[in-house]
Amino acid sequence: MASINLCSLSRFILLLLPILLQFHSGNCELQLNYYEQSCPKAEEIIKQQVINLYHKHGNTAVSWVRNLFHDCMVKSCDASLLLETSNGIESEKESERSFGMRNFKYVNTIKEAVEKECPSTVSCADIVALSARDGIVMLGGPHAEMKTGRKDSKESYASVLEDFIPNHNDTISLVLSRFQSIGIDVERTVALLGAHSVGRVHCVNLVHRLYPTVDPTLDPDYADYLKGRCPTPYPDPNAVLYARNDRETPMILDNMYYKNILNHKGPLIVDQQLASDPKTSPFVEKMAADNGYFHEQFANAIVLLSENNPLTGDQGEVRKDCRFVNAN
Repeated sequence: MASINLCSLSRFILLLLPILLQFHSGNCELQLNYYEQSCPKAEEIIKQQVINLYHKHGNTAVSWVRNLFHDCMVKSCDASLLLETSNGIESEKESERSFGMRNFKYVNTIKEAVEKECPSTVSCADIVALSARDGIVMLGGPHAEMKTGRKDSKESYASVLEDFIPNHNDTISLVLSRFQSIGIDVERTVALLGAHSVGRVHCVNLVHRLYPTVDPTLDPDYADYLKGRCPTPYPDPNAVLYARNDRETPMILDNMYYKNILNHKGPLIVDQQLASDPKTSPFVEKMAADNGYFHEQFANAIVLLSENNPLTGDQGEVRKDCRFVNAN
């Protein structure tokens, strides 16, 4: 009888082991509606704040998408991006790779609204993820089912930022490699770069294609537009001179980006390489022809990005103020 019980117990343990391993994995601890019990109104509060801020400052929606990219590409989706320089912590926001990022103060607006409802419950990392999700919708993009349960980092990764975030003018091979390292394949990388459909490019990142001579791969009329926006080869970074990624639908997340780069109207080298490289060009052509397909792949990619190596359980903390680690 005892031997039968032992056999049954062994089988039970074998059946239970995969489940235990799943819950042990940090990535699997993220779940839909994580705050259903602890703060049931959290996601709705974040969504409403994103909507309110969009109607006051439309460019905040673009900022939320860029925040997710910069936060999740560097080691972990853990709101390390939001930390200020303080107590030996070097802020990632002050890196050259963060040039042009803005609206960080409005993350605090969202955080304050959530804290009022549920103090010390909802992480800044989840606010980064959910504000991006809701910002994408405000930009006319797809809704993505996004899991929550991330914790906030107690450290900054400013010293290694350059090793993770692709530069505007890196080769497409390097860009693909960076995304592949976090589990995002070629097709979904092409979709993520479609975020260039909204927002702007600062002149400091494109003047080398205009001066002293115009890059012959640029459409001549588009090159004239860029020179009009960037009239000097030595723009003052503090002047914030910029050109639109997409002149036709600059605040709509759509497939116009792919149509533009196929017509040699991408301001960055990576845009042009995306359209010409044999690994990526078939996806560019397909997304240019089908906005629904682009949206589907973009939603898939943004979810994958948001789940890159999150801190969960006791690996991090829930910051009271997104700018600073909690006081001991």
